[in-house]
Parts: sequence; structure tokens; C-alpha cells
Amino acid sequence: MPFKARQFYNRRSKTPKIQPKRDWSDYNKKMKMRGDITIWLSPDVIDQWTIADRQYNGSGTPLLFSDMAIMTVHEIRQIFKLPLRQCEGFVNALFKMMNLDLRSPSFSTLSKRLKTLGLTQPVYRLAHRNGCDIKMIAIDSSGLKCYGQDEWVLEKYGEISEKRNWRKLHVGIDQYNIIQTSKLTIRKTHDASVVNELIAPMPNKVKQVTADTAYDSNHVYHLLDKQFSHVDIVIPPRNNATDQKHHHWMRNRNLREIKYYGRMKWQTDRDYGKRNQAERAIGRYKRILGNRLHSREFTRQRQEAIIGCSILNKMTCISLGEDRSKF
Repeated sequence: MPFKARQFYNRRSKTPKIQPKRDWSDYNKKMKMRGDITIWLSPDVIDQWTIADRQYNGSGTPLLFSDMAIMTVHEIRQIFKLPLRQCEGFVNALFKMMNLDLRSPSFSTLSKRLKTLGLTQPVYRLAHRNGCDIKMIAIDSSGLKCYGQDEWVLEKYGEISEKRNWRKLHVGIDQYNIIQTSKLTIRKTHDASVVNELIAPMPNKVKQVTADTAYDSNHVYHLLDKQFSHVDIVIPPRNNATDQKHHHWMRNRNLREIKYYGRMKWQTDRDYGKRNQAERAIGRYKRILGNRLHSREFTRQRQEAIIGCSILNKMTCISLGEDRSKF
């Protein structure tokens, strides 16, 4: 559980751990598939690599490479953590091995075209009609570094640069560990102010929404209740929260149940542990793609974060095995 009561600490060592039943052979195989470096471009990407009908309207040289080509190269860049120049050489070497008469966009083109992709949400999401199969959503946020010293410099010298900065990545995860929505904001943006943008593309048949205490506000409760019909909002109230008539009835319900049954019992009964879906997604982002953004401009950083979430969705689809038909 995300929250452990103090009275449970002393007897945790005496309680035998219940090991989950898992096919470790199949699990190891799926995790190895995520690290497979075999790269092969699909025929649809090759066919749409360049724009066939280029129109010269007198305003400048028309675009040669399609948006799919720009996004594909940036996906390769994030997976292998390559600078733009090295990524350009990597893709050109890949075309040479495949005996294709194609070339990679230049590093300057990759940088300029990144902010013009216009991506709003991660791709490779659930392909069900109207997303009707999404039953649960977990919302969370975490920081991604932009520039500045790392922790080692701060610990050794105790200096904090004025240029040290980071962004906040807000994500909405479903029960399949697929990142349905994401939003990159500045570090001073409050988590609750982004909820409306995260839940707007979601279907109204979601049955449960889980988040941490940072989202405990009447505004969030009313947004979720308005967006989803018959939804169970599982957000732990703050320590100073009180039962008030003008508060949302689910917020008062959570507060009363915690006061009567205790926080641990409330977490078990309301299945609050599903919030771990969002924490694991953010953990995968930082372990696989890193905790730092490559771009320096905020518009490009937003597109980079969406591409990163799309990469994780594709990896999740691969590791699902027999359930890949759902995506």
C-alpha cells in the first residue's frame, strides 16, 4: 500500500510475505524483448518517409520529410539516448544495412520540426471503440530535469545554479499500464489544475479514478464526477480535512470511512493500491528513457515527453504477449 500506518511497523517483520503467483520464465522473456536492439522499419514507415507531392508555393523550400519520419527518428533518439547528430548517423547506417535509397533528416531539421508535430496525446493507445474498455484511471505527476547540475554537484559543492530547472510530467494510466493522456507543465503548476486536460479525452464509462493527496480538492471531485458517470473517486483526504456540507459527498465519504475504519482498512476496501499503476509508469519512463529532457525549448520539450510516453506504450504492447490484439 502507498501508505503504511505507524502501528503496523513493529509487526511487519513477523508477518509472512505473500508471494504473487507469476510465470517468471514468461516475465523474463517479455522484459528481454524490451531490450532487444533489433531495429527494422515497417513498410508503412518506409513508404511515408518522404512527402511525395511537394508543393512549391513561393514561400520557401517545401517539406521533404513527413511527420512520421521526424517522430520515428526522435523515438530512436530517446530509446538509445543519442544526440541529434549521432542519431542522424545511426538512421543513415540503418538505411544502408537495409539497402534503402533513403536518408535521415539532418539534425537541424529534427530540432526545428519537433515543435511542429502537433502531438497532443501519446499514441499506441487502446484501440477499442471509443475506449470503452478503460475501467480504471490512475493520475500522478513527477519531475523531469531540463538543465543544471545533477545531485552529485550539489552534494559535493553545495551550490545551486540559477539555471537549474525542471518540468512536471502529468500522466493518466489505465488498467493495462497504458499511458492514455500526458501533459508537460512548468514546475510551479499545481497537480490539481491539470486534471481537466488529463481526463478530457477519456470515455465516460470509467468506474474508478485514483490519485494521491495532492489532488484532494472539491474542484477535482466535481470535475471527475462530471466527466465520468457512476465513478468511484479514491483520493485520500489531507490531514487537516474536515467534513463539510459544501464539500463533494465522495470527499466526505472518504473522510468518514478513514476516521471510522482507519486508513489501512480504507485503502484495502477502496482498492487504493491501484494508484501504483501511475507510479510504475513514471518509474519506467525514468529508467528506460532517463530523467532528463533533451530539448531546451518548452514547446519541443512537450513534444518530446509525448513521444517518450508513446515509446513506453509500444513497449507495453509488446510485453503483453497474447493480449497484444487489444492494442
